[in-house]
Amino acid sequence: MGVPFEALLPYGICLAFFGITGAGLSKIRNIQNGGKRARHSVDQWDRQMMDRDRRLTGWLRGQVDRPIAPAGFEYSNGWRVEKNLH
Repeated sequence: MGVPFEALLPYGICLAFFGITGAGLSKIRNIQNGGKRARHSVDQWDRQMMDRDRRLTGWLRGQVDRPIAPAGFEYSNGWRVEKNLH
C-alpha cells in the first residue's frame, strides 16, 4: 500500500522554505561582505585590518591599491588610546 502524496506535501513545503531561507541568508551575507565569502575565525589583527580597509574604502572587506591615502585619512586614526591607570 502506497503513501498518498497529500501526506508528503507538508514535508515538501517545509523543505522548500528551508532552502529558500538558506539561499536568502547566504545572498544577504554575500552582499554585506561586498560580494566576497564570509570570514570565519577573525582575530584582533584581522579586525584591525578590516577596520582600516573600511576607513580607506568605505567597505568592511574593500581593499585599495593606491600608494597614497585619501585626503583626511591622516586624521582618521583607527588606534584606540589606552586609559591611564593612575
